[in-house]
Amino acid sequence: MNTTNNTILITGGGSGIGRGLAEAFHALGNQVIIAGRSQKKLDETTGANPGMNSLTVDMTDGDSILAFAAQLTQDYPELNVVINNAGVMAPENLLDQKPGVPDVEAVIATNLLGPIRLTAALLPSLLKQPHSTIVNVSSGLAFVPLAMTPTYCATKAALHSYTESLRYQLKATSVEVLELVPPYVQTELMGEQQASDPRAMPLDAFLAEVMSLFAVDPTPAEICVKTVHPLRFAADGGQEKYAQIFNGLNDAMSAH
Repeated sequence: MNTTNNTILITGGGSGIGRGLAEAFHALGNQVIIAGRSQKKLDETTGANPGMNSLTVDMTDGDSILAFAAQLTQDYPELNVVINNAGVMAPENLLDQKPGVPDVEAVIATNLLGPIRLTAALLPSLLKQPHSTIVNVSSGLAFVPLAMTPTYCATKAALHSYTESLRYQLKATSVEVLELVPPYVQTELMGEQQASDPRAMPLDAFLAEVMSLFAVDPTPAEICVKTVHPLRFAADGGQEKYAQIFNGLNDAMSAH
């Protein structure tokens, strides 16, 4: 992936990893468009980064995504990088769920249906570019789930699977498909306390390592900082080793 001379869309670009990536790519001179539901967060980010633009979209709503994609390709016909980063994460007590599990449906719509719908809507335009890139942001928890957030982890595992299939189907085209696999990072994904949790990787360190991996030629299909390797490759050690990692992760996180 070229890290310069791009027109880049980043969903969920108003905070956390999305904002960090937006600012990093913006600093390299790319045209960056961030998207999300919160106009306030989008305005705060673009206000701090002159030249960065934004559009609102509800990633849980298929019609909103179609309208957004049409506006985006009209306003930015040279769009050649899409980073599907928007995501929500919430704890769930599976022994005490609300009828119809509406919260679960929102997580699935945002984390899985959203990227699939947006990719489908933008792919015809991306295929017209000399070279373009789709980056799907999954998680180390796609490979070793955190039991307290079962639906989040399931959506990220599904997004990983979808990304592999997408990459295979597009292998003869000009569209490159990458997967960014974050570890536990100091953001506010699970609340303000996460941003200062010493167990989480500092956001600046994560971004620095990620940007260096994006710049590798050829860019690895999976962007994995070293901190996430124990989760990403947990299954490589066999079932017993995997069980140790799974239980260790969940025991440690449930103890706090």
